[in-house]
Amino acid sequence: MKRIADRLVIAGVGLIGGSLALALRARGVVGEVVGLGRSAENLRVARRRGIIDRAERDPERAARGADLVVVAAPVQTIAPVVGALARALPPTAVITDAGSVKSPVVAAVERVLGVGAGRFCGSHPIAGTEHSGAAAALPDLLEGRRCIVTPGVRTAATTRRRVHALWEAAGMRVEEMPAAVHDRIFALVSHLPHVAAFALVNAVADADRQGARHALAYAAGGFRDWTRIAASSPEMWRDIFLANGAELLRALDGFSATLERLRDAIALGDGVAIAGELTRAQTTRRRLGAASAAVPGRLRARRGARRSRGR
Repeated sequence: MKRIADRLVIAGVGLIGGSLALALRARGVVGEVVGLGRSAENLRVARRRGIIDRAERDPERAARGADLVVVAAPVQTIAPVVGALARALPPTAVITDAGSVKSPVVAAVERVLGVGAGRFCGSHPIAGTEHSGAAAALPDLLEGRRCIVTPGVRTAATTRRRVHALWEAAGMRVEEMPAAVHDRIFALVSHLPHVAAFALVNAVADADRQGARHALAYAAGGFRDWTRIAASSPEMWRDIFLANGAELLRALDGFSATLERLRDAIALGDGVAIAGELTRAQTTRRRLGAASAAVPGRLRARRGARRSRGR
């Protein structure tokens, strides 16, 4: 496989950035990997695990001589990090990110880069667990998963090709869509479920404090499965909720209306209406399950094992 970078900078060597570096190293398609981050301890873990060759906490030192940069940082910090790196990057270096909100990120990075905005292309690798940091990185986390690429109006064709090649080299299936379309979709299928999981855990914890006989002590498979993602990084998800606020509010309004409809049916003792809501959800969920069956069995088994370890 063709080498995709002689010197790759990963700004934010956490779950996604670290897993990307491990995948590229395993395939032999990258030269030196430089890790940029705020935490000296996390960078030490990344070095110890062989995720990176060199650790830097200074953006300009990290950027020198790089030909490809991936910013895998919280979404509110992506544009500032790109600005700090750009001061020392070679003019031919390509930049992408790994944020799960795209419209504000693409717009902010294009403002920061100015006339150099053609070398940036937004990305969102759709993979993850509830764990974070270099210690959580996995060499096959990205394998077989989708990566959404969201070029801006100023993104150069060569930049798009190199960003496609980056994620494909890590084993991902790449597709493109406008940033605004991405944000509406992921407000529904990613950001809303996280809001619901965080809120459910807090609701039960509040009930516990109000004398519900320590309900959390009785939480079993269903509760634990659904709320697993509430163990995710508060910093990361705070930034995502704020950055995609308008679309997330739209998604929350729709969810609230659906929840209210089910609540009314329960209050009225309307078994037909309740069964209708549950059956519609069951049918939809089964279609989703059938679609996931296309993932190779070996890969599904590995992911299942990881989820089990994480609970």
